Amino acid sequence: MCRLFAVTSNEPLSPMMAIDALNVMKEGHDGSGLGLFLTDLGGDFEKFKNEPILSGIFSNEGIKVLDRFMIDLDFMVKYKLSFRPTKPVPAGTPRRDNYVIRVYEYPADWEALSPEEIQFRLMMVQLQLREMGAKDNSMLIFSFWPDIIMIKEVGDPLTVAQYLGLDRKELLARTILSQGRQNTNYSIDIYACHPFFIQGIATMTNGENTAFVPIREFLMSRNFPGYTGYQSDSEVFTHILHYMQNKLGMDMEMYKHIITPLKDEELKRHPDGELLRKLKQSCRPLIIDGPNCVIGCLPDKSMFMVQDSKKLRPGVVGGRPGIFAFASEMCGLDAAIPERDINLDDQPMRYETVMVRRERQEIEKWNQWDALPPLH
Repeated sequence: MCRLFAVTSNEPLSPMMAIDALNVMKEGHDGSGLGLFLTDLGGDFEKFKNEPILSGIFSNEGIKVLDRFMIDLDFMVKYKLSFRPTKPVPAGTPRRDNYVIRVYEYPADWEALSPEEIQFRLMMVQLQLREMGAKDNSMLIFSFWPDIIMIKEVGDPLTVAQYLGLDRKELLARTILSQGRQNTNYSIDIYACHPFFIQGIATMTNGENTAFVPIREFLMSRNFPGYTGYQSDSEVFTHILHYMQNKLGMDMEMYKHIITPLKDEELKRHPDGELLRKLKQSCRPLIIDGPNCVIGCLPDKSMFMVQDSKKLRPGVVGGRPGIFAFASEMCGLDAAIPERDINLDDQPMRYETVMVRRERQEIEKWNQWDALPPLH
């Protein structure tokens, strides 16, 4: 199994806080990789809230290709942070030339575009760069989006973090998702490393999605360019959420009803059973098969956790006003936020979704048996 840790805080934190919590849970992951998603950024990146940030790994030749490509699109670099470690490469970690985080200024001819068109174009730039680097791994692209940084690498999470020097003062965030990866289903591939990202949405998963193939085929049939990749069976959780919000126009309360709908006999007893029955029929290809625990972050910086209906993967949420953490194990939560009321900790069960919104004041929870909020 993988181990997950996420934190949302009013004060910017170093990613090392999350990595230390992963290390406490080390017996639950095999040290095969580290994945980080940082948003609501602090540090040097706080003043660039609206500009797109490119995160990736580049060979020296890949950097040259990147520069030419971005200049041709009229993207100009406003700020950059690069890691070129001089320490010995940890065992199991490939030698890389450049770990790159770059803030860009939008092209002048984008000023008149709608937000939707800008978001689509940013996604397409990310996909183009990833495809350009695919043949020789000269460019590994993780995100290209405002107020978001992603870092991924193969190897033990703590060892990799120390190797890259992730405790630097420039790198701070109020919302962090982290995963110590154990890739049990496929060969080691950095693109299989959680968290996964698409247009402001990120998720990571502990579990196995045996319904991966039909879900992937349905998503790819939607003819949306971003529904691609799929080096991991867990990437579909991110894309299902994106499809639900961006294509179906539904809020987070509906996520569980799509990925783990109530049984037909249960729907007969639900106050909105007829609507949910139709939703289940129309979105049947998106029903997952677990066990899975999913932690994610929405574009509005809300953080959530859901379990599938089997509820065979651990997950706990706790904290205090101003800071909350989501973890695979209680020991990870204890290490991160020892000073909290443990009586308010929550372990979501098979019908439940828990969320902490950007205000970070409380844990919200709702149940699939609850009446639905008005759809809009």
